[in-house]
Amino acid sequence: MAPRDLTAHIQQLVRLEIGAFQVRAPLAAHCSWRIGGPADLLIEPASAAQVARVVRFAREHDLPLLVIGQGTNLLFSDTGVRGIVLKLGARMAQLTISDNRILAEAGVWVPHLARLAARAGLTGLEHTIGIPGTLGGLVLMNGGSHRRGIGDNVRRVWIIDRAGEEQTLNRAQCAFSYRHSALQDSGAVVVRAELECETGDPRAIRRAMVCDLRERRLKFPRKEPNCGSVFLSTAEMHASVGPPGKIIEEAGLKGTRIGGAEVSPRHANFIVNRGGASAADVLALIAHIRRVVFERIGFDLSCEVRYVDPQGQIMPADQAPSSSSLP
Repeated sequence: MAPRDLTAHIQQLVRLEIGAFQVRAPLAAHCSWRIGGPADLLIEPASAAQVARVVRFAREHDLPLLVIGQGTNLLFSDTGVRGIVLKLGARMAQLTISDNRILAEAGVWVPHLARLAARAGLTGLEHTIGIPGTLGGLVLMNGGSHRRGIGDNVRRVWIIDRAGEEQTLNRAQCAFSYRHSALQDSGAVVVRAELECETGDPRAIRRAMVCDLRERRLKFPRKEPNCGSVFLSTAEMHASVGPPGKIIEEAGLKGTRIGGAEVSPRHANFIVNRGGASAADVLALIAHIRRVVFERIGFDLSCEVRYVDPQGQIMPADQAPSSSSLP
């Protein structure tokens, strides 16, 4: 059951026009790994104003608040998440293109954004075509592929800050770096972003995207639930020992399984849910991979995927209590 204090507040929240909501929402239905217990309350807002109302309400009543997109990079606790989970998805997915600029809400699906940009003859977002996530999360962590990040194209970002007030930040204020931004440490909720692209040949842009998707289909698991790349590929690692998938494969760990979680036989930097996997299974497998790799080459793998504990705290999965220790 939802905590008594949260149950008492639900009717107050509904009167604030916060969007769609569900009590005891199964989080396994809101992440790509299909793992996780229930959220006490899941809210899906349709506007920045509704996001601001929820943020202010949670702050005023000292309620835990977790913000997610489509959950493509998250591993939820088996016991779920206490408090409010605010999901920015299809209800906040408006997008407009004017000349070489794109204004998009946080819930826009990234591959859809990339396709619309290509159709408009805008280049620079080709690397995002195969990223299964929403724009808000991509901006927050400066996501991308082929060692590129969305921050290269960000012009402005609209956020709701911890106090529930809307602010506009420029690219410099976001302090983008490899798979990171200042937004991650601020408690801000990204609600909208303006991207700036170069003009290009739509046919050439489309060919690049088709090539990227073809490569992904050949390399990455497609059928089993997964979160994408589990371990972070840093420039130092890449230069000295290679990418995580290569390191893990050379350690003989492809196909290694704990419970329902398995190192994908197709690509070793993916952990797939073979059916009935729990967060505990995934964390145990992550810990095992890190331990074997560390013992073999002395390199400490860090996770790109984030674990969400029962209190709604987000952390790299290698820092979760059951997977953080190395010998």
